[in-house]
Parts: sequence; C-alpha cells; structure tokens
Amino acid sequence: MRRAVAMVGGVALATALSQFPEYAQQYTQRLGGAVDELRVIVEDFDRDAAQGGLDRSEALERYGASADAFLAGRGQSMSRTFDRYERLSVALAEIQGADPVERFQNLPLYLDTDIGARTLQAYKPAIPVTPEGFLYAFSGLVLGYLVTSAAFRLVVLPFARRRRGAYGRGI
Repeated sequence: MRRAVAMVGGVALATALSQFPEYAQQYTQRLGGAVDELRVIVEDFDRDAAQGGLDRSEALERYGASADAFLAGRGQSMSRTFDRYERLSVALAEIQGADPVERFQNLPLYLDTDIGARTLQAYKPAIPVTPEGFLYAFSGLVLGYLVTSAAFRLVVLPFARRRRGAYGRGI
C-alpha cells in the first residue's frame, strides 16, 4: 500500500513540477512584452530630451526643479519607469541566459510580482514535451515518491510498533 500511495504522490508532484517550464515560458513572454513597451517610452523620453539639448538626467532634474507639482511628479514617475525598465531588462537577459535548473533556483530573483500575478491569472496549464519538461516531471516523480513514502512510513510507524508488539507477545 505504501508504494501505491507513494506513486500517487510522485505522479502528483511530477504533474505540478512539469508546469514550471510552461509557466516560465509564459512569464518570459510577458516580461519581454513589458520590456519592449518600456523601451519605447524610454527611447521617446531620451529622444525628446536630446531634441531639447538635454540628456536624461538633465531632463529629470528639470522636472524635479519645477514649481509645478504635476511636472515634479511626472519627473518622479519617469524616474521610476527608467528604474523598472533597467530591472526588467536585466531579469529578462538573465532568464534567457539561464539553464533549466538556474531558472528554477533563481525564480525569486527574476520575478516581478505584477507580471507574475498577471501571468498566473492568464496561465494555461500544459505539459511541455521538451527536455526541460521531462527533467522537471522526472524530478517531481522521484521527489514526490520519496517524500510521500517517508511521510507514509512516519504516519504508520506507531501502528506498526503496536502490531509488532502484539505479535511478539504471542497474541
């Protein structure tokens, strides 16, 4: 019975872990789209600043020095946009250059919670028939089997001792 329960646990974890490559692929697509859109905004700003004879930092300083609350706020907003663009660009480059194990290990470093949440909302489960998908499925099968088997043994251990004690006394 322990083997059957452990196999069910293994298959369940294999199915769950096999979803990671698909989620990572969908997340990477969304991240790439966000980087592309932010690039357009950044390039437009830099181009407009250059037409005014300014570089990015000088243009942002001008926004910040303005007595107009709207312009000062817009400067802060653009500064956050530049920071986000840089952060997401670095994350995208790292994800694209990572191998399957690195991608899994470093997910918290790459994850933008806003993009991650939207990816999860629109996520469509699939079992990737790729080497990476098989790697995660096999790892899940083995890990799930071992963990479920160990948990099963811990749960039945008190009952097994009681049974052995009863048989050992000749009952």
